Amino acid sequence: MKKSIINSITFIILIIAIYFAYQFYQSHNFNDFIRSEANLGISEFKRDKFVKYSDSNSYKITSTEFNDAMFSKEIKVEKNTPYKVSCMIKTKGVQADKKASSIGAQISISDTVERSVTISGDSDWQEVEFIFNSKNRDIVDIAFRLGGIGGYARGEAWFSDLKIEEGQAEEDSDWNFACFIFENTNVTIDNKKIDIQVTNTDMIDIKNTIKRFENSCKQLSEGKMIAKCDIYEIQDSITSLSYDDEFGYYIAPEDIETQIKDIINQHNYDHIFVVVRLGNEEYQDDIEIRDWIGLGGMDYYGIGFSNIRLPNSSKSYIYKYDVRVNQFPEEVFLHEFLHSLERTAKEYGYTIPALHDYKEYGYENEYLIGQKEWYKDYMNQEIYTSNGYVGLPNEIYTLKPAKKSNFEYAYDLKIYTEPQNIIEEIRNIFENLFTNIGLILGKS
Repeated sequence: MKKSIINSITFIILIIAIYFAYQFYQSHNFNDFIRSEANLGISEFKRDKFVKYSDSNSYKITSTEFNDAMFSKEIKVEKNTPYKVSCMIKTKGVQADKKASSIGAQISISDTVERSVTISGDSDWQEVEFIFNSKNRDIVDIAFRLGGIGGYARGEAWFSDLKIEEGQAEEDSDWNFACFIFENTNVTIDNKKIDIQVTNTDMIDIKNTIKRFENSCKQLSEGKMIAKCDIYEIQDSITSLSYDDEFGYYIAPEDIETQIKDIINQHNYDHIFVVVRLGNEEYQDDIEIRDWIGLGGMDYYGIGFSNIRLPNSSKSYIYKYDVRVNQFPEEVFLHEFLHSLERTAKEYGYTIPALHDYKEYGYENEYLIGQKEWYKDYMNQEIYTSNGYVGLPNEIYTLKPAKKSNFEYAYDLKIYTEPQNIIEEIRNIFENLFTNIGLILGKS
């Protein structure tokens, strides 16, 4: 009788121990995610069984002080393939340490600037998608993050229902451009309010130039690419500008995101032009511009993003076609677009000449047509060198950014699948245990 009581008590203790061990496991099982933070010991990571979107526990990051903290896992990918990572995100009291749309709760590739939209403040569950192209990579480190590149955040963020899908890359060379012409710039620089408008003449000139850009893309590439431009006249003013020590003031994606995001989300654009006036005869020196008329090489969630600045002088012929003055007014548009192709080529591992190095290869900035001959040879890999011909590779015109249209027939990789019941969880415990033992033995 005494032995039976002891056995019963032992059994009850064992059950209680298993219960608490299981509860501990549920709160601390991160399914092979690596937990990392910029400032160690500030953020708390846990699995939350009380605040969750579905049956599975959510992944929670709590940062009581400003930090960049994340759950991340390396994922094997196929090269030049579009991928979409999605999850549900909920936030409480999320604040960034600086004014930047890139800081908050987000999905990102941990060692790059590639990211989803960010969530801040107090927000109920909402779906967030992050679309990217693997380019020349075969492994990427996907992060579910509270913080961001170049900044820190604090607060609480929950991530649930994680999913990654593989899409299909487009093989055509038809490029769709969104051309946003901002009619008004209303900013305050050094406590001085500046109000600048695009004129009717500007609007006519720039629309004609955009049409010429379409034609030149086809002609100069010798039919290797087709450009189609949708023009949007934006009446909502630009009210903020970004600043760079090299270029002075310019328009970054976050400066105009509220005006363009709905249009971009409804279409499948491959490149974005932002056309703006930042000065005129009255405001020649109030907005510091350091000798740029176009800026390229930027991106808006993976889509190429370029600035096109209208000249301050109404007498300028930079965007006017005139057989005696300027026969290539679309040059700025083409130049900035080629900067995006230049960057893409390098990201895919190609070795190509720098777009600005035309003089080193014997080309000139010619009267009436500027660098047109250089662009033509650059776009067709016909720049002669002693080691052969160089320039953009032919396939560059099909290496377009990933977008929603690539996922019409997507394949779920099942990488983030959670155990659905206690049996699967127990199996997962032993699989992780045996995997860790194998890693330990392999290192010994």
